[in-house]
Amino acid sequence: MNSIVINVGNSNIRFGLFNGDNCDISWVINTKPYRTADELYVQMLMLYQTYKIEPTEINKVIIGSVVPQLTKVMSSGIKKIHGITPVIVDRNTPSAVQAKSKQMGTDIYANLVAAHNLYPNRKKIVIDFGTALTASCVAETGETLGVIIAPGIVTSLNSLINQTAQLPDIELKKPKSVLGLDTVTCMQSGMVYGFLGMVEGFVTRINDEVNDDCFVVATGGVSHVYKPLTDKIHVMDRLHTLKGLYFLGKDL
Repeated sequence: MNSIVINVGNSNIRFGLFNGDNCDISWVINTKPYRTADELYVQMLMLYQTYKIEPTEINKVIIGSVVPQLTKVMSSGIKKIHGITPVIVDRNTPSAVQAKSKQMGTDIYANLVAAHNLYPNRKKIVIDFGTALTASCVAETGETLGVIIAPGIVTSLNSLINQTAQLPDIELKKPKSVLGLDTVTCMQSGMVYGFLGMVEGFVTRINDEVNDDCFVVATGGVSHVYKPLTDKIHVMDRLHTLKGLYFLGKDL
């Protein structure tokens, strides 16, 4: 069965084409809260044509969203394209993971569901390098052990640039040295190694608190920058959240 899974985030909307449990193709568009159903309809059709996807061959569409005003718009566009009502999943969707909090975001819940399904029989931490930087932990039993939420890396970088007169926009990548002598290297070092220290600190403190050596999964837009720099992260998977949404919605 072919499914389209859509993760509506604060910065981006990620789409994935699943053939059974495998995600064959994924693509990303920018999140615009006031995008209309017609805009989405046209943009999605163009992307379908680009990736040679036939709407009639899609059996199910699963949506997980942390942007409520876009959920209805996205659903309307899906109905127009596919002629089917999408499955909306959130923290109230039943799974083997116990959300335990009515405040848990759909993305965090999906991250825990994916980790529980993909890496069983051990405690897991999922680090999501998204608009917010989150670290969430789930036990072998599916019990949610807790979540950390901090300012996102790109969010912090944009704030730094916008609130200063002389700091330039930079590419977020490993700097040529830890101690910089030019502004770009100085900023890259602060953003890369500063947040790397935060992530490593999260993992160490969570491991201490749950008295275990958790398996760590990194996901989100800039996870690829940080994975090569530390042995605290075991796997980097940009599609991790999409996989969690798929697991939540595939039997509904």
